[in-house]
Order: sequence, then structure tokens, then C-alpha cells
Amino acid sequence: MFYEHQTSKEQQEYIKKLQIIGSLSNLFSQSDVPYLYYRVAEKVFCKAFDAKDLSRGDVALDAYKNGVGIGLKTFLANNNRTFQKVAEFNKDKALYEDKTPKQLVEKISELRNKRIEFTQNLYGIENSLYHCVVRESGCFKVYEESMDIVDICNIEDVKKKKNSISFHDTHHEYIFNISKSTLLKRFISNSFQVEFDVKILENPFEELQNCFSKQEDSDGIYIVDTIFLPLYSKGKKVSLRSGLNQWNAAGRERDVDEVYIPIPSKVHHIKPDFFPDRDHSFELILPDDNVLQAKVCQDNSKALMSYSNKELGKWILRDVLQLPEGKLLTYEMLQELGIDSVKIDKYSDNSYKINFAQIDSYENFILGYSQI
Repeated sequence: MFYEHQTSKEQQEYIKKLQIIGSLSNLFSQSDVPYLYYRVAEKVFCKAFDAKDLSRGDVALDAYKNGVGIGLKTFLANNNRTFQKVAEFNKDKALYEDKTPKQLVEKISELRNKRIEFTQNLYGIENSLYHCVVRESGCFKVYEESMDIVDICNIEDVKKKKNSISFHDTHHEYIFNISKSTLLKRFISNSFQVEFDVKILENPFEELQNCFSKQEDSDGIYIVDTIFLPLYSKGKKVSLRSGLNQWNAAGRERDVDEVYIPIPSKVHHIKPDFFPDRDHSFELILPDDNVLQAKVCQDNSKALMSYSNKELGKWILRDVLQLPEGKLLTYEMLQELGIDSVKIDKYSDNSYKINFAQIDSYENFILGYSQI
């Protein structure tokens, strides 16, 4: 587990921050159960434990620290046996919509497992768990459990109702909501690592007004601009001899890790000053904070490459996607992981950060500018 291995100072800081957030519950409801918005819970966790925030990464985890991946959940206690959403598959309907109930849950389980494994490969995570904040009248309770992949070979008791399919494996119970394309898992919360009271302020507006002048800006890094790039070519296909399969191009002998990420002309039109001039090197920070030297190159600056011509490919193809040398990448492989784009955050003309982005991120990015 994660919480019990953190320092006492970090644990107390976490509890204090959650109590502060919970005390403001009357801003949102009149319930005696303290309110905790899940995005705020993620920020509080990462701040208190100095964990890496993955909320901008469109991946299966919310944070990680010291090789441990964390999925953060907050929910009402109710009967301590509630179903909570753990994954969404809106963009994957074509992969499962015509299958039998048993085939459908097997496919959904396969997609879920692949996304957990992809995220762990991406950030060098050894194991993952759920960190849950359970809300009851006047208090928060915290517990953790392992984030197990679905044991597909032992899926049993598949039952289809009008709008859902329930099933279980050797570890957990699941429900797949057909109309919402979401997978829910039953969380059994009957043993807690820590419990603490939350005093809800009667008039949080007045309290905030009194302390507002004392607040300071955060020290986060300032992002100058952001773009999205596709990991595919026209027709949503990964080209056989270019892009992420550039190593397979005809002509000269190439390294097995030689790739580039396409930069469509539309991106240069929308953001002409986003990248430095062609062949001018810059830092490209990976999600695990390792740094590559990169450049924009080829005719019309159509390619983002690492400066050594192969480091980017080793990271994408070997470290993250775990493809063996000589195996062609296909769009279907990306689709199963729920990604088909990358997001590039610009910190300065010499510093950028890359991360994977969910399906259609590039199309939505371009569409947003076409409507201006």
C-alpha cells in the first residue's frame, strides 16, 4: 500500500488539506456529508505527498510516486459496497458493439488491462493501487486496495440486463454500462487506514473573504502554448514506411528505432511560431521527466524527431508500447490503448513537454481552430 509508507508529516499535511477542502462543503450543498470534488482530491493528494500528477495525461492512473501508480477515487460510503466508474470506452464501440455479452465483457476487460499496462510502461510503474477517500456524515475515511487487472480467463456469471452487463472474476465484481460505455467496479470499504472528522463551515463565503488577501500564487511551471499532433497519417492509418514506421522506409539502411511524429501543415498554419526553426534543437521532456534533444525537420518542417534520430522511437515503440523490433505499428494497436495523438506543451522556445492524448485529440484541436 502507499499511504502507510509516507512520512508522518506528509500524512498530516494530507489530512489537513482534506479537512480544509471539506470545510467548504456549504459552497456546494447543504448535506452534513462533506463534499469533495474528484479533481480537487487529485490535486490535494499530489501536493501533500509530492506525487507526480498525471491528470493531464489521458491515462489509466491519476498519480505516481516511487514506482507506485495511484488511481484516486472519492465516493459516498452508503453500504460500503458501492460500484464506481473505473474506465470509459465511448470511442471504442466499434470494437465491441456487435459481440455477445460474454465476448463484450472479455473485450472491455482486455482494453482495460492494456490501458493499465500501457500507463505503467509509460511512467516506469511497477505496481498500481486505488487510493479511496470515502465520505460519511462529518468525516472522511481513507483506504487503499490493489488495482488488479481483470482475470479474463476466469470471468464468470455474465448477466445482461436492459442497459448493463454484470460479471465477476477471481478478485472483483464489475458492471458494464452499455449506454454510457463505462466499466464500474465494486469497492468494498470496510477497513480503513485513517479516519478523521471534517468540520463544515456554516458560512464559507465569509471565511474565504477574510483570508483571500493572504493567498499566494502557486509555483507551477507556466505553459506558453499547447498543440496536439497525430500519431497517424490520412485516413487514420499508421503509414507502413513513414511516421512511427519510418524505420521500415525504403532506400538507405535505417535504425530499427528511427521514427518521427508527423506535424501536419494545418498545425504550422494555426501555430506558425510554436516550434523553433527547422533543425534547431530543443529539450523534449518525457512524462517520466527524462529529457531528449529534439528538432523539427524534413521538407516543410513536417516531422518531429529526436536529435539522435532513434531515441524517440526507442521510447515510443520499445519502452512504452513494448513492440518487438521489426513489428509494424498499426492504428488498431493505438486504438486499443485509447490513444492516437500526442500533446505538446511549450514552456519556452527551448523547452517542451510531450505526453500521449486520447483518441480524436488532434481532430478536436484542429476543429476548434477551424470554427474561429
